[in-house]
Amino acid sequence: MKKVKIGNTVTVNYTGKLVDGSIFDSSLNEGREPLVAKLGEGQLIKGFENGLVDMSEGESKTITIPCKDAYGEKLENMTNEVPKANLPEGVKIGDTLQGFGPNGPVLVTVVEINEETVTIDANHPLAGKDLVFELEVLGIEE
Repeated sequence: MKKVKIGNTVTVNYTGKLVDGSIFDSSLNEGREPLVAKLGEGQLIKGFENGLVDMSEGESKTITIPCKDAYGEKLENMTNEVPKANLPEGVKIGDTLQGFGPNGPVLVTVVEINEETVTIDANHPLAGKDLVFELEVLGIEE
């Protein structure tokens, strides 16, 4: 039986959860398609890709990915305080805004609002979190 290896293109259904069981993404949601990706090209987070290796077509399993193999640790230097006047009126905690960094556009999340300043976080929303994925390999291509 054919097994997934680096270099294969795989078709996979997945559901991504936090360790508390809350779902953050799923290819099974209405209107979504299974994920198709070629392994070894940096398209997937390291732990997700490693979890697929050696699976067979039709096989399902659940993997836990430590944050270092997912979106990394949360970096404190990615959090900044900016003048409230520099942001759109009505901004609230949890809002995602687009800004511009030295390498182009960057998404930031509003994490704190004070009278004069707003704290924004440019870390990936899943940084610092261990992730759990339910995987089902639907197809394997050389």
